[in-house]
Amino acid sequence: MLANANRMTPYLFLAPAALIMIVALLYPIGYMIYASFLDWNPSQRIGEADWIGLRNYTELLGDAAFRESFWVTLKFASIVVSIEMVLGVGLALLLDRELRGMTLLRTVFILPMMIAPIVVGLVWRYMYHPTVGTFNRFLDSIGLPSAPWLSDGDWAFASIVIADIWQWTPFIFILSLAALQSLPRSAMEAARIDGATGWQLIWHIKLPLMLPVLIVTALLRIIDAFKVLEVILVLTNGGPGLSTEILALRISRTASEFRELGYAAAMSNLLLILLLVLTIAMFAYTKLQEVRAARLRQAAED
Repeated sequence: MLANANRMTPYLFLAPAALIMIVALLYPIGYMIYASFLDWNPSQRIGEADWIGLRNYTELLGDAAFRESFWVTLKFASIVVSIEMVLGVGLALLLDRELRGMTLLRTVFILPMMIAPIVVGLVWRYMYHPTVGTFNRFLDSIGLPSAPWLSDGDWAFASIVIADIWQWTPFIFILSLAALQSLPRSAMEAARIDGATGWQLIWHIKLPLMLPVLIVTALLRIIDAFKVLEVILVLTNGGPGLSTEILALRISRTASEFRELGYAAAMSNLLLILLLVLTIAMFAYTKLQEVRAARLRQAAED
C-alpha cells in the first residue's frame, strides 16, 4: 500500500501543472482548430456558425494576400535571425574575456530587449520620421538626400529589420556568452598546447561545443520572429501596400477588420503547423549535435 502511494506521489505533484497545461494551452488550441472549419464572425456565438469543412484552408491556397504575407514573414525571419546570430555570437566571442566594467556593459547590452515592443516601435518611428527623424537629420547634415524610411516598400522592410536587430541581438549575445563561459577550459588549453591559433580555436573547438545552445537560441528567435506584431504594427501597420505585413498582422486584420474569425483561425493553424515542424526538426538536429559535442568533449578530456 505504501509502495503504491510512493509511486503515485510524483503524479500528484504533476497533476496541477498538467491541469493548467490542459486548460491554458490544449483547450485554446482545440478551440482554434474547431473554429477553422466554421464560417464564423464576431456577431455569432461559435455554436451558431455554419460548418464549412476545409473551405477556409482551400481558400487560403488561392489567397494572394496570404501568400504575400507568408513570403514577407519568411524573408523577415530568415534575415533578422541570420544577422542577429552573426552579431550576437561575434560579440560574445569578442567579449569572452576579463574586462573592467563587463557587468555594466552586459547590462547596457540587454536594455533593448527589456523595452516594451510598443515603446520600441514608437521610438524607431520617431527616428524614421521624414523631416525631424534622427536618421534623415544625420543624412542632411552630411549632404546626403533623405531616405523614405517608412513610405517606400523596400525601405520600410529594411526599417523593421533594423529595429528588430537592435532589440533582439542582445538576446543572442547573452545566451552565446553564457554558453562560451560554460565550455570546458581543458579543451581550450589542450588545443592551445597543440598549437591552435585563435581562429582555429573558434572554428574547431568553441563553435562546435556551443552548437546545441546556438541551435536552441536560433529556434527561439525564429519562433519569435514569426510572431512579431507590435513593433511592425506601430512602425508601418503592414504598409506600404503589403511590403511589411507579416502573418501575425494578416491574422489580426482578418479577425478584427475583416471580421472573419474562422478564416483567421485557419491561418493561425497553418502558422502553428509550420512552427511545430520547424521546432521538431531543429530539436532532432540538436540531439544529434549534443551526441557529437559529448564525444568531442570526451576526446578532448582524454
